[in-house]
Amino acid sequence: MKDNLIIQRLRSGDPKALESLMDQYIPYVSAVVWNIVREVMQKEDAEEVVSDVFLAAWHQAEQIEPDKVKAWLGAVARNKAKNKLREAGFTLPLEEDILELPGEQSPDDSFAQQEEAALIRKALEQLGMPDREIFLRHYYYAQTVAQIAEAMDINESTVKTKLRRGRIRLKELLERWEAV
Repeated sequence: MKDNLIIQRLRSGDPKALESLMDQYIPYVSAVVWNIVREVMQKEDAEEVVSDVFLAAWHQAEQIEPDKVKAWLGAVARNKAKNKLREAGFTLPLEEDILELPGEQSPDDSFAQQEEAALIRKALEQLGMPDREIFLRHYYYAQTVAQIAEAMDINESTVKTKLRRGRIRLKELLERWEAV
């Protein structure tokens, strides 16, 4: 079933739409969650987070844009996984903490960081699919080349090539925009 139809039916309260959404996206959501909690939590905890993501989709279907279902699910999965870690008393890696605690930075630093993040998002949008998905899986969700290849059913060498080309393309775009 197409995402736009799933979301339309989800908004009307059709439980079969939720089943369809889960059938289509459980592997992706599970990978996002597991890549965040795998070192410190049990499999059951990760499964609970995955369930929470789909429960959120059920309750917040009005907020999901039909052409951005995967992105919405990924963002919710990432946030819920990080919240689960916090609830269990685990701290996030230093890089994550820095990104999420702008109060410890000066307003100028925070603004610069936001602008940089916006530029990176804009550059990532320039990558076509599946290159963008491969890049995000590797650098944002910390998946290995082997995990990406298996999840997307492509060769590891293809993943490596697309990552290399993606880095080159992003570097070119960012340098061009920085020069302006």
